[in-house]
Amino acid sequence: MRTTGKLDYIEMPAKGGTIDGVKSFYAAAFGWTFTDYGPGYSAFEEGLDGGFDADPGAVSKPLPVLYSDEIEETLMQVQAAGGTIIREIFTFPGGRRFHFTDPAGNELAVWGPAAAD
Repeated sequence: MRTTGKLDYIEMPAKGGTIDGVKSFYAAAFGWTFTDYGPGYSAFEEGLDGGFDADPGAVSKPLPVLYSDEIEETLMQVQAAGGTIIREIFTFPGGRRFHFTDPAGNELAVWGPAAAD
């Protein structure tokens, strides 16, 4: 069960623009399996769900992703607590999310379900 504010996902960069090498490493070293979402993104479910992103514009270090049932409310709470929104709410296959930095400069994201039609 997903709970607002809990660490739910971790996204890690796949340097070099290709996912195959990093997938091969984790499959060989730890037996991980993957679900591909296009040529530049591959997800895993290995205790804590996560994925590798080969997009050159993706984060350059691991990105902790929190969950929220009410993403707009969570965005306002992040701002009120002193966080800085660095990427407004956007859609992606599977839902919506935004990115922020905390007062120490750490980048995190919050994701939630797709908006109701």
